[in-house]
This record gives sequence, structure tokens and C-alpha cells, in this order.
Amino acid sequence: MSSVAGPGYCRWPQGSVLVMSNRRLPCLDTYLDKALIYLWPRFKTVFDMYIQSLYQCDAKMLWVDGTHPHHIVRCYMEFTASLVQLNAECGDGQLDMSLKRLRLAVDDLLVRFAEKFATKKLQHLFLLNNCDMAISILKEAGEEAKELRRYFEEKLESNLVSFVDELLMEYFGDLIKFVKNHISEDLISYTECPNIADVEPVVKNFAVKWRTNLELMHNEVVTCCSNFVSGMAILKAAMAQLLNDYNRLSECVKMIPGGPSLNRNLVSITSISYEIRKYSRTL
Repeated sequence: MSSVAGPGYCRWPQGSVLVMSNRRLPCLDTYLDKALIYLWPRFKTVFDMYIQSLYQCDAKMLWVDGTHPHHIVRCYMEFTASLVQLNAECGDGQLDMSLKRLRLAVDDLLVRFAEKFATKKLQHLFLLNNCDMAISILKEAGEEAKELRRYFEEKLESNLVSFVDELLMEYFGDLIKFVKNHISEDLISYTECPNIADVEPVVKNFAVKWRTNLELMHNEVVTCCSNFVSGMAILKAAMAQLLNDYNRLSECVKMIPGGPSLNRNLVSITSISYEIRKYSRTL
């Protein structure tokens, strides 16, 4: 990678031309033009080799069995952030295009790494942690990296939503499935009309396990997220979704024939909210 980054650390030939022009010193124009003609093709050749190596590498050999950010992605982000900053004054379109191609190659490698994990939950967590690390590095690069940072922010948000869905399905699967299959978002209509036999096991199972599962879910997120802020965002999203889905279940119980007989098994929304606030204070 050092050979790829080399020209950049010389402030990039175009940058040198700009500096000399601003200082009204044209005496080195010919030399700098020749340097650019010599360096750029070599830079592009090495850069293309770097991109090709990412596509051709054996993901199985480089994969690490853990969901924390991968060292190759960190190297890519630090390298990219440096070039983005160096190119800020010059606005070299060729370099911008090369960086986009590099991003696509790293995206491809990330997907191949993610596929090595056994569950979708771990796949989304791995991608989420890598995107989070990318955003942290790009923030240090300042405004010049805002476009690339926005790309990873959108990617992080998408994986966060998917991870929350998988997390809730693991710990509160019967509740999530029931709400998704039977109750519309407006709480007025049913996508599939339930009866007391459908809803009773869901209500009773939640009443017995909700506190334990909430704690387990909290502990998992705190342990597996590489960034405290992202972990907090995941927990807030998961708990808000859980509260919303249980509220929809409670409303469903009131509306179906025989539903009031389950009132003693329903957990109050206040109790769930109180428990969620306790965890929120520990984030």
C-alpha cells in the first residue's frame, strides 16, 4: 500500500502546481508537469493492482471469526481518507473515479466476509461495526469526506434496522411473528384474523420471559458492538420496536372474542417502559 500512497504524500503533483501558482512562482511548472506525466500512470497502475487484489483475494483466508471491524477495512478507510484530503484542493476527477472503484471493491470484500457468518444477525452486525468504524475515520477527514461518509451512514442505518429485526426475532420471536402476521399498523384491521387460541400462548410466554430476555438482549448488544454510540442506537431502536409491537398485541387482545380473559396475563405498557428506562440509564 505504501507504493500506492507515495505520490499522495508529496502533496500530489496537481497540489504542488496549485501552491506554486498561488505564490506566483511559475518557474517549476515544466518540472511539475513532467512529474505528473511520469507519476500518474504509475500511480494508476499500482492503484488498479490494489483494486484487483481485493477482488481476487481469498476471503476465507482473510476472514476473522469475529464481528468487530476488519483490519483490511480499517487500512482502506485510512488510506481513502488521506487521499480525499489531499485531493480536496485539486479536485482531480480521475482520482475520484479511482476511489469509487476502490470503494466498490471493498464493498464486495465486505459482503464476502459477511457471508462467512452462520446467521443473518451476525452478518448485519459485522457490516454495521465496519460501517461505524468507517464513519469515525471519515469524520476526522472533515468536510472533504462528507459524500463518502454519507454513503457509509446510509449503509450503517440499513444494517442497523436489519440487525434490530434479527435481534427481536431471536428474543421475542413469537410476539414479532404474531404481530407481523395478524395485526395491521393502524391497529384497526387484521392481516389475518386471530382468535383466542392464537394469541393466548404469545401473551403468556411474554409474561413469563420478557424481563429475562430484555436483559439478555441488552447484554448481547453491549458486548458485541464495537462502538458505544452505535450500541445505544441499536438498543433504543430495539426497545422502541418491542414496546410498539407489544402495544399492538395488547390492543388486539382487547378486540378479539374472549380476549378479556387474558387481561391478567398482559404486562402493562408502563411496566415495560419502566424496565426500558432502567436499561437506558446504563447505556
